[in-house]
Amino acid sequence: MDIKEQIKKVVDKISRDKDFQEQFQKDPVKALEGVLGVDLPDDVINQVVAGVKTKLTADKAAGAVDAIKKLF
Repeated sequence: MDIKEQIKKVVDKISRDKDFQEQFQKDPVKALEGVLGVDLPDDVINQVVAGVKTKLTADKAAGAVDAIKKLF
């Protein structure tokens, strides 16, 4: 399983689906397993959860920087 590809898949879904975004915030493991369609081992699912959270944080930071650049 390509973890990076799974992270991208989940981040894309979160950005398009507000209901899924709320579900991910409440129970990320259950949300991921539902989207991926498989029951993953804890170590793998935790890597995907961490990767998704990191990617979302990085995307938000990049968006904030872009907004600041537009001010100047």
